[in-house]
Amino acid sequence: MGKRVGIIGVGQTHHAAKRLDASGVELIAEAVTRALDDAQLTIKDIDAVVIGNMDHFENINYVDMWAADGLGSCMKPVFKVTTGGTTGTTVGACGYYHAASGLFDVVMAVGWEKNSESDTQAAISTCANPTLERDSFAGAIGPLATEYSMYMKAYGATEEDAARVAARDRNNACNNPFAHIRQHVTVEEVLASPMLSYPIKFLDMCPRSDGACAVIFAVEEKAKRLCPRPAWVHCSVVRHDYTHFGDLEWTWMPTLERATAEAYRLAGIHDPLKELDVCELYLPASTCGVKWMDSCWFCEKGGAPELIRKGTFEMDGELPINPSGGVISCNPIGATALIRVGEAAWQIMGRAGDRQVEGAKKAMATGFGGCSWSDVFILGADLP
Repeated sequence: MGKRVGIIGVGQTHHAAKRLDASGVELIAEAVTRALDDAQLTIKDIDAVVIGNMDHFENINYVDMWAADGLGSCMKPVFKVTTGGTTGTTVGACGYYHAASGLFDVVMAVGWEKNSESDTQAAISTCANPTLERDSFAGAIGPLATEYSMYMKAYGATEEDAARVAARDRNNACNNPFAHIRQHVTVEEVLASPMLSYPIKFLDMCPRSDGACAVIFAVEEKAKRLCPRPAWVHCSVVRHDYTHFGDLEWTWMPTLERATAEAYRLAGIHDPLKELDVCELYLPASTCGVKWMDSCWFCEKGGAPELIRKGTFEMDGELPINPSGGVISCNPIGATALIRVGEAAWQIMGRAGDRQVEGAKKAMATGFGGCSWSDVFILGADLP
């Protein structure tokens, strides 16, 4: 059994569609500096660094080399991972395991993206089968629209249910100074926004952002000494399939269902809706904030629309989801899922500012990407 590990510091940039004031290396340095400040450490206290971004989207190689100045990783062990949209949580998982293994005491995980200098849509489009899939699955929006259309037919969910999720997360982001989009919207405004691919509208969909995030993990003895209230990692779980888009299950998310089930088992959670205090979930579109709730075991299959309509996941509801505004308000791909882990950690540490959920002691963070890849973290105020 590995060592117990806590998160002791989090830093992220101010995210935007175009950070013209900073290069990729400078964005990394901004997040790293803020994480070190949050943990009251210097780069000399970091034993190893784990990094990730969507370098193949940006057509840039050897990022672990050119990013060294921003990372402060000169003469330190550096490990790089890339797993599509889940890169951020995968970076976080690797940071956690590097510490839990006993190889290093203090590990910094860093994810980033300069989306203003890349072509994400072209990269996703060309990963689809050119004969069978590309016409209908060019990019991320098509598959997300297809799965929600089928969920609507199967369970009676509506466009308005998704619009409620969009309004919730976008309005939550108004309390987050780091969010890319901080704009109050109504359900009616979401429904009236331009259609992208039925039933997904403009305000249902996430942006493309420039930004970076850094999270610092420390083994138990160091975490207790360095941080008054660490966010202890209760578990980290990964599940993924490799599929053609046409082979996916469209009315539920198998990898998320399996990952959350295992995470709950490891963390001793039997009723997640009641035992979790807050969630930071990777929801690239508001439609996912309806359909994927079933696969988080918050309800029976098809039960999510009722929970959405009851306000269960609002800031004043039974289980607040995405107090930060989530992916729909900020999406620097390589950092996106790591931001979910960092925001969940801040909730446990009581450092979430105006988006703090009072008394949060147990949090879940998720990542999604690749060919149906799901990551899940459970964090807690108590030792696992």
